[in-house]
Amino acid sequence: MTYYPVSILNLIKNFSRLPSIGEKSAERLAMHILRAPLKEAQALSRSILELKEKIRLCSRCFAFADTELCSICSDPAREGSVLCVVEQPADMVALEKSGSYRGLYHILEGVLSPMNGIGPDQLRIRELLKRIEGEDVRELVLATGTSVEGEMTASYLTERCKKYSVMLTRIASGVPVGGELKYLDPVTLKRAMDTRQLL
Repeated sequence: MTYYPVSILNLIKNFSRLPSIGEKSAERLAMHILRAPLKEAQALSRSILELKEKIRLCSRCFAFADTELCSICSDPAREGSVLCVVEQPADMVALEKSGSYRGLYHILEGVLSPMNGIGPDQLRIRELLKRIEGEDVRELVLATGTSVEGEMTASYLTERCKKYSVMLTRIASGVPVGGELKYLDPVTLKRAMDTRQLL
């Protein structure tokens, strides 16, 4: 690709570092940016810089936020006594899009995976237990995926939380075995949330 100027080559190279973007897609994106009005390119670059400068993790649930607390944790209309445990922020977003849940969240930032060296100390389990102890949590909804690791994580959390006076539930039908929440449609997620089971 030496027939492009260095500035175009650099942009193609940077785009190709993004997930699922090959060299041809990166080249198309670079050509689009080149042909776009200057204001559009400036808006894109500003939004990327703003994302890197402002986004942090919510100090309560570990969702993405641009303030100390995310919009869900700071919403007084949410049901504060119900806490839904998910693996990643994308899982929380998927449940929010389904419209089936009005409580709060706790994001583990992964699942237990001994084969990959991920144990309880690598996840936000300690913070979850502190929330159960310090907040008025009456129900804990375990919404980890149905992969082997997701099920193992749910079982581990069930054991750890038995000593607390909190009702433990698990999302039920609608989530296929081995499925990840972020890839499911809102109707399936709503059905899973509506038919969660007591553990």
